[in-house]
Amino acid sequence: MEEKKHIRSKNIIQFIIIIVIIIVGANIISRYNFNDFEKAVKRKGVTDFSRDLNIKYSDMNSYKIKNREYADAIFYKNIEIKPNTPYRVTCMVKTENVQNENNILTGGAQISIKGTTECSESVTGTNDWTKLTLMFNSKNRENVEIGFRLGGYEENSIGTAWFSDFKIEEGELDTNNEWKIVCFLIENLDIDQPINGKQTHIKLSMTDEDIKDMQNNMDRLPNVLKELSNGQMTATCETINIKEPLKTISYDEENEYYIDPKDVKPLINEYLKNNEYDYIYVAARFGNTNVKNVLAHDWIGLGGMDYYGIGFSNIRLPDQQEGHVYRYSTFNTFPEEVFVHEFLHTLERNEKEYNNPNITELHGYSKYGYMTDPIEGLKKWYIAYMQNKVTNSEGNSVGLTTNIYTSKPIHESNFTYSYELNSLQEPQNILEEISSIMNKVIKLFQGNTV
Repeated sequence: MEEKKHIRSKNIIQFIIIIVIIIVGANIISRYNFNDFEKAVKRKGVTDFSRDLNIKYSDMNSYKIKNREYADAIFYKNIEIKPNTPYRVTCMVKTENVQNENNILTGGAQISIKGTTECSESVTGTNDWTKLTLMFNSKNRENVEIGFRLGGYEENSIGTAWFSDFKIEEGELDTNNEWKIVCFLIENLDIDQPINGKQTHIKLSMTDEDIKDMQNNMDRLPNVLKELSNGQMTATCETINIKEPLKTISYDEENEYYIDPKDVKPLINEYLKNNEYDYIYVAARFGNTNVKNVLAHDWIGLGGMDYYGIGFSNIRLPDQQEGHVYRYSTFNTFPEEVFVHEFLHTLERNEKEYNNPNITELHGYSKYGYMTDPIEGLKKWYIAYMQNKVTNSEGNSVGLTTNIYTSKPIHESNFTYSYELNSLQEPQNILEEISSIMNKVIKLFQGNTV
């Protein structure tokens, strides 16, 4: 009898030990299991990844990244996708004392595609739960690494971010060839900028004549784009006057002074939230005959930039003595050329990413025998380029193809009839989490970890 009691007591103790092990194991899993996400950091030893049982948006434990020093940290998952298809990724994020090292627009808590500059808007500072959205076209890709990040492609961040409720949806393409284009006229610059090694205060303003010239060019642009593309694309164009002064501009050795998206975001972001524009121009005066230290000496456009997936370029107005360069006359029948040129830089890049990585460079016109005409500039080159009438020495077409004109940025309207993929769905209970861990262990032994 006493032996049976001993056995029973021993079984009870073993059962309690097993329960304790399960509880401790479940707690460890809850705190540190990142399911099928991989982790990556650019700077080791200053980032902590964990699951938070206390600070969470829903029933599931949130995913926490803490950068104790400035760093770029991400957890990500490889997702199978269909080429040339719209996708929308969303999550909830909460932040505490997040700061960017260099104040770059794309730094902070964000959703991003690892290895690219594609990202959602970023959250900095201290904020309660906020929804983040990343929309993108898969282009010619069949896999992407969707990541949740504290940092940025070219930025380091410090602070803490919690991520929760991941979701990825597949949308429908808009095959319409009509582009909605906007030009923001930044009427006033009021900046403190280092020029020739000296901090200089510069105030520049558009004249009424400047504004009229810009509006006239934007009014002409729809017909010009339709003509140059032989009807393969159409456009509606809008100008929006911004009277609030722009306070910062950017500089690098290649492009010199220019307006980066981060500079102008405070002035234009509200307009962009309420409209689905497909291309953005920002025009501003960069020179004046009465200002000694001008920011631009010629009519200079700068394209190839992105504003969260939307093509973005500058129209930099130079010294006022060069006003005839962008005004229609018998001596200049193509004053909107800079608008066309910068827009084509976005189509050039899209062509490389969607269809043809071997497309000829937009600046390669002389190689094919095209030269600048004193009256109509490079109009003949743009016609050949946009109508895919440029052929290389092997006889292959190396201009823009027809479907590039329907390859527009992705907007919310692409997800009117969307469906959710299960690629980012979370395990719903401890057993599913344990299964997720076992799958990782199996991959580890198979040598498939990153």
